[in-house]
Formats: sequence, C-alpha cells, structure tokens
Amino acid sequence: MEDLEARFKDATLGCDDTVVWHARRGPAETLALLSEAATELGIEEWDRYGDGGAVGRLESEVAELLGKPAAVFFVSGVMAQQAALRVWCERRRSHRVALPDLAHQLRHETDGPRLLQGFRFETLTEGWETATADRLRALPAVGDLGVVQLELPLREAGCLLPTWEELTAFSQAARELGVPFHVDGARLWESQPFYDRPLPELAGLCDSVYVSFYKGLRGMAGAAVACTEDVAAELRAWRQRMGGTLFGMTPYALSALVGLRDELPTIGDSVAWAQAFAGELVERGLRLQPDPPHTNSFLVFADADPDTVTERVVSFMEERRIVPSGGWWGARAPGVAMTEVTIHRPALAHDPATVADWYAELTGGVQR
Repeated sequence: MEDLEARFKDATLGCDDTVVWHARRGPAETLALLSEAATELGIEEWDRYGDGGAVGRLESEVAELLGKPAAVFFVSGVMAQQAALRVWCERRRSHRVALPDLAHQLRHETDGPRLLQGFRFETLTEGWETATADRLRALPAVGDLGVVQLELPLREAGCLLPTWEELTAFSQAARELGVPFHVDGARLWESQPFYDRPLPELAGLCDSVYVSFYKGLRGMAGAAVACTEDVAAELRAWRQRMGGTLFGMTPYALSALVGLRDELPTIGDSVAWAQAFAGELVERGLRLQPDPPHTNSFLVFADADPDTVTERVVSFMEERRIVPSGGWWGARAPGVAMTEVTIHRPALAHDPATVADWYAELTGGVQR
C-alpha cells in the first residue's frame, strides 16, 4: 500500500496538467507571482501584528464581500474556527456547541477543540444529512447552547448543502432560541452558485461566518471570520492568546487578495463544469454523492477494487502526464471504490465527456 501511495505521488509530480484540484505551482513561481501582485495591488507596506498593509486590505474586502461590518484574518482556519466558537461560548457562559457529526472539528482536529477550548459537542445530524430547524429545536441541551454551527457545504458528505428554505428555517430557529449561529464556510465561495443569491444575503443568515483562502481561492494559507465590530475585537484578542497574531502576515494575506481577484470570478464556471462532468459520469454507470453535485466537489463510487483503480490511474498519469483523479480508497460497502473530485480552473480546458470516458476506462465502467 505504501509503495502504491509513493508511486501515485511520483506519477502526480511527473504530470504537467490536471483535471482535479489546482495546477501545481512551486515556491519560486508562487513568490514571484506575489511580488508582482504586491505592485499591481498597491501593497507597499508590511502589516505589523495584523494591522494595516495587505491584512487590513483583505479584511476590508472580505467584510464588504460578505456584507458584514468587520472581518478578522487568521493564518490558520482551525484557529479561526476555535476562536469564533470560543467568543460565542464565553458570551453565553456555556461551552456546549451544536454541530453536524461530520463537522471538521470532530473529524480532523485530533480532539483539539475539546482539549484546548473545553467545548462540549452536541450533534445535530447522523451521517450524510444536513441539519434542520426541527433537529435544532429537539436537542435536549438546546436551552444551554453556547453556539450552533453548520458547515456549508458538509464536506464529509460529498459537499452536501441544505436547500435555501431549510437554511433560512434553521437560521430563524436559532434566532428564536437566542442561540448564536456560526457558519463554517470553508467552501462558501463554492456554495454560492447553488443558492444563486448574493453572498451578503447568504452570510446575513448567520451571526458569524468563517471563509478559507487556500482551497478554492488557492491562497498560501489562511482564513477570515466575518462578523460585527464587537465580535471582531474579541476575535483579535483570542487570536493573540492563541499565538496567531504573527509579527507579519503579509504574504498569506497577499495571496488571499490574489485569490479574490483571480480565482473567485471563475468559481461559478468550475461548479458548472463539475455538474456537467457529473452527468457524464452517471451515464457511464458511476454513482455520486450528492447527485447532482451541489458544489464543485463531490464523491464518486465505482464497483471496483480501489488499489486496482489507483494502479490504473498511476499508469494513466505516467503515459499521458495528466492527473485525472485523486487516489481511490475502499468505501464502506465491499467491492466499492470511491474518490473525491474537486474541480478548479485547470479542468475547464478539458471536455467533461472525454474526462468521463477516462473514468469509465479507469474503473471498468460503461464507455460511451
């Protein structure tokens, strides 16, 4: 298995084109791009401990984009989320946090939120489902919640989103209950086309919203929380307490500004391509979660052995120097392989039907 993973990585590094994720860009190319962008964007001064410079510009742009009074930049999304939840919990004098059982904090943070912040988690969902207003109201601890969080989209469920009606009902329920509503919007940029509503209208449903800069926007790292001015002041205090107010954060903020300028306008095209691609995959006998996709990312399933499919992907990359997919792994159902597909600008140069033929070939599906 380790040998196959190593071969997959080596084959990927040997490719000069990709269908999934972003095109590879090395440190020298990235830093050269940022140098040019600093001139183009008029960034002439360093930030100092997050004040001024590219950080100040970024926070202003994000607040305006999301229709919130303020935004606070963090170099780490994990830190941003913990700080946001901590602010609301301190205000409510309760460390109970309600969220989906597939939330990032419960799946990918090594129990850090509980150990470091003392959060006590209440789960709103079980598996591949979105939280509803009724589930929130039915929580035994609903009267003692510090904050409630939804992840838009729910990445572990194939980037699943609630309908607009479900989301607005959930927001209304939180307001009626007096519980602060925080949104994990790591992929909020990619979710907006599903709702086809302005970002401020979407962000207006919650009291605070976290957005990421290194996923769809291709930044080096970093995130922001958009909120009111008073919450922002508390976030800055928690950022400092958590060691996140670095002497200079300009490179990260500058790369986020580049992402807002260069990547954000193309996200709608990536979502449309992903949906067209998904339809072609279904025609060839593959299965999706969700079907159709809600964003530019979704899960693909095939009746095949995952190692066999990955071996074929490695051979494909070695022969054609194109990355058609990520690695494949075993689904919970026996004899089923799965992979996560995430579409960005490089895929737009390819025909969705042609790429779907590649997947059919790689998985032994129905070729058109």
